[in-house]
Amino acid sequence: MTSSMLNRRNFLSLGTGMATLMAHGTSWGSDPALKKYFRKAKALGTDVKITVLHRDEEIAMNGIDTALGKIEHIEQLMSLYRPDSQLSLLNRKGVLRNPHPDLVTALKKSIELSRRTGGAFDVTVQPLWNLYTRHAQSGSLPSEHEIAKVRGRIGWEHVRIEEDVIFFDRPGMQVTLNGVAQGMAADFARQALEEGGIRDALIDAGEFNAIGSPRRTDSWQIAVQHPRQEGNIAKIGLQGRCLSTSGDYGTKFSDDYRYHHLFDPRTGISPTKLSAVSVSAPTALEADALSTALFVLGPEQAKEMVESMDLVDALFISKSGNMTATDGFSLI
Repeated sequence: MTSSMLNRRNFLSLGTGMATLMAHGTSWGSDPALKKYFRKAKALGTDVKITVLHRDEEIAMNGIDTALGKIEHIEQLMSLYRPDSQLSLLNRKGVLRNPHPDLVTALKKSIELSRRTGGAFDVTVQPLWNLYTRHAQSGSLPSEHEIAKVRGRIGWEHVRIEEDVIFFDRPGMQVTLNGVAQGMAADFARQALEEGGIRDALIDAGEFNAIGSPRRTDSWQIAVQHPRQEGNIAKIGLQGRCLSTSGDYGTKFSDDYRYHHLFDPRTGISPTKLSAVSVSAPTALEADALSTALFVLGPEQAKEMVESMDLVDALFISKSGNMTATDGFSLI
């Protein structure tokens, strides 16, 4: 039994719109004054990449710096790996006074999706993650009894958000915002770029968020790779839209991908029908959260949910490799 780490974003890649991301001030397209500017940084447990097309270097680089600052802000609030983050303080004490409004927003949006999905999406699954990772260190899986015991500490209904305080009304609860933080960071970065006068950019903060186009094509072309094999299986053009993927390859607790980091909070084990879900939506936070929620719901319920939503597209890849997608995705 092994546990392997793999960034889920490895299964999203830039297509023909951007072949490489490396240069500062590189000429771009037919307009000799238009240049491509790029920065890469570490945040939220992944490589954050921001690409901007602009004629003015100072405007481009100031915009990128401001956008990266917004991403750092989200990490300071919501990282589980920073003991001084507000989320870590909440998990440690079970109560957080005077929470930052952005943390409150993230939790409220998460709870709203939990309610809509009947608990398939639930930010209080962190105790399950702790249980499985503890067993992974010895190459084992938790027993049914252990899972049942931990499930008693899970439940989005027990997160209380009041005017100046967040608290849990059950002991031993913990929250993870890994299903929304990267998306929220990408949205904040996009807002910063737009407010800085940038009209064409691509943000990869674990989720893709696209502004305008790369000019060579009418949208930023993103390819979705096969979760088990080399090669791309689908592509989608992003212009003012976002993309996120969740899959069973992110962190696996068994070599057959049966047990992995995506848990069904209602059972305490991993869903069995899908290997990956990609979602395109107007905001990265929405795409981020929905990719997890739809994975847990399973293909039938997930498709019904997508069909009931405006401006949302999804790609589903089953454990057997079958693929279905809404019109926004083009299968290759």
